[in-house]
Amino acid sequence: MASIVEESPEEIYLSLQKHLPIKNKLTSSAIALPNSSKKGYSSIYRNSYNPSKLYSKIHPSLSTLYELFEFGYYFNSNRPALGVREKLKDGKFGKYIWQDYKTIRQRRNNFGSGIFYVLENNPFKNDNESHKYLKYDPLQNDKSFVLTIFSHNRPEWALTDLTTIAYSITNSALYDTLGKDTSRYILALTVSPIIICSKEKIKVLIELKKINQAELSSLIVIVSMDDLEDSPENKELSLLAEQYKIMLFDLRTVEKFGESHPLAPIAPSPNTNFTISFTSGTTATPKGVVLTHENAVAGVSWRYTKSFKHADPDRVISFLPMAHIYERANAQYYLSSGAAIGYPSGRTPATLFDDVRELQPNVLATVPRMLNKLEATIKALTIQNNSNPKIRDLFTKAINEKLKLHSAPTEEDTNTAHKDHDHLLDSLRAKMGMSSVQTMSTGSSPIDPRTIRFVKAALNVGISNGYGSTESFAGFVSSFKFDHNPGSIGPIGVSTECRLKDIPAMNYTSKDEEGPRGEFLLRGPQIFKEYYKDPKSTLESFDEDGWFHTGDVARIDPKNGNKIYIIDRVKNFFKLSQGEFISPEKIENLYLSSNPIIQQVFIHGNSLNSYLVGIVGLDPLTIENYLQSKFNSKLTNQSEIIAFLNEPQQKKFILSDFNSAIGDNLQGFEKLHNIEIFFNPLTVETGVITPTAKIKRPNCTKFFDKNLKALYDEGSILRNEKL
Repeated sequence: MASIVEESPEEIYLSLQKHLPIKNKLTSSAIALPNSSKKGYSSIYRNSYNPSKLYSKIHPSLSTLYELFEFGYYFNSNRPALGVREKLKDGKFGKYIWQDYKTIRQRRNNFGSGIFYVLENNPFKNDNESHKYLKYDPLQNDKSFVLTIFSHNRPEWALTDLTTIAYSITNSALYDTLGKDTSRYILALTVSPIIICSKEKIKVLIELKKINQAELSSLIVIVSMDDLEDSPENKELSLLAEQYKIMLFDLRTVEKFGESHPLAPIAPSPNTNFTISFTSGTTATPKGVVLTHENAVAGVSWRYTKSFKHADPDRVISFLPMAHIYERANAQYYLSSGAAIGYPSGRTPATLFDDVRELQPNVLATVPRMLNKLEATIKALTIQNNSNPKIRDLFTKAINEKLKLHSAPTEEDTNTAHKDHDHLLDSLRAKMGMSSVQTMSTGSSPIDPRTIRFVKAALNVGISNGYGSTESFAGFVSSFKFDHNPGSIGPIGVSTECRLKDIPAMNYTSKDEEGPRGEFLLRGPQIFKEYYKDPKSTLESFDEDGWFHTGDVARIDPKNGNKIYIIDRVKNFFKLSQGEFISPEKIENLYLSSNPIIQQVFIHGNSLNSYLVGIVGLDPLTIENYLQSKFNSKLTNQSEIIAFLNEPQQKKFILSDFNSAIGDNLQGFEKLHNIEIFFNPLTVETGVITPTAKIKRPNCTKFFDKNLKALYDEGSILRNEKL
């Protein structure tokens, strides 16, 4: 329905230009609301920008992802939107080839129309629950079937996302590391009738329905993102699909159906379910987080308050998994702001940096594991480059000088220039193919502040450290890019409020001397309302006042603008035989941050033993220098290195070295007493970590059961005086 008074897009844009981004000094702290504390809880904290309210959108007329995209499209229709690299005849990759926003928007409408065409005219429709909603209804935007996406990152992923948004279709996603059982569980739970996937997934999905025909009876359409040219192999694939009551199409065909039978978009409302995002989780069965357009727009709007650009939209690369909420949120922000999004040509770090070199993005979203590897690579090239002392000394001086500059606060979060050294540091960034990168971000798990400081100084870029979850549509809080004292995730943002709940068993309370500590609780328009078809988990996750319990432990620092620090996990603690409580995640983070050669660590303890043991993964890039300096060893073969370091004498030395680096930050009973050393022991494929590198503790304990028993049988090597 039309309003009596309407602003033009140009008027709205001028208003946004006037108010966004919000000046950093106005959002750089949080305040405790007066009289909001109660027994067992801290005060309620809101951003100091305007503590009287929480913000859910950047403008009254931009309340859904559909409206945000259409608004951005108005100004960016001829700009490049989605790009992939051309594959050359020799198998290598060339320049990025782009589709502009006008093309993407038209393809979106064709695809949405075609989806309804292939569902409404499907011979395998039945009385399944989800099949009630297969008919196009322009007046219905609050009930939908669930469309499933299953693919690595590529333009068709983003196109499908935009299509479901425009036609009020709820979507969900599968990903390889879920495994067949979990994929079956998600498809059965959502009773999804249609899957959009890359070609290599088709046989896997048909086989899944073949084995679970009754449970997956709702699945009647598979659409291949890749063309299914006329070939015997593809005909056989189509016949196999039909055998199990699935119609198989390729995307191009569905778009042609839609072009011939066009349907207008079904504009969603703020309450329309945008996606059901299944957590990779640290438990066996993933929970489906229901995220509405209101939740998503609040998250995108929070990003606008920090980085709205008046001209020259961003150029970015999409390589973090699209099935996870971090990259989904990135994509929705960039698609609404006219950014050019390039996609990777491969799935390895080597191809990624080649793509970055070609694309030249100005923003790079990362995770801690990637920054840790980047840090090790830079150090090997510069300050630890013992084979070239001149280069080593030159960069050591330049990086140290930049570290000094970055340690001084700046009012508007800017990079303080160094007239003598910036050119050298910029040349290092260019050598690594990142000359255009000005800003990096990291999230998904804790990171050592020293890593942020070093990479920021060495590459002469800004790095923000954010925090979010699936339940909050990714980030709602982050530090400033040039925070002079990194380590926090910044003050609470403008779309969310927070408070902390006491955890007496872990000695975390709202009355602690260093500032309130406790479980991090959240409330606001960005926070989800429920888990899909799981009222029990929903009830357990919210209290009677509507606070979502994150399971993370935070500290709020009253001496630093009430900035937030994530310090632990609520459920990750156990008791040793002497009665002491242990928080393994806190300990793991300290070992990782204090010892650069440690890339992974899993801490284990139980009530039958008085000390901790662990599984340690070493960094292959730095271990050779360590062996040379500590053992005068020139071993380079990884299996020989592991055998050498797992010998009791060497193991005692290296463990003592690890513990010495931690110093007084841990008490004696919190330090490791025995370890087994590997390269990359914790992998997604073995099911012991999530795709975002969070440890699945029950899985990890079971997987390493024999190793842990052997370590306890060997005893505390620290106490073994014979070694």
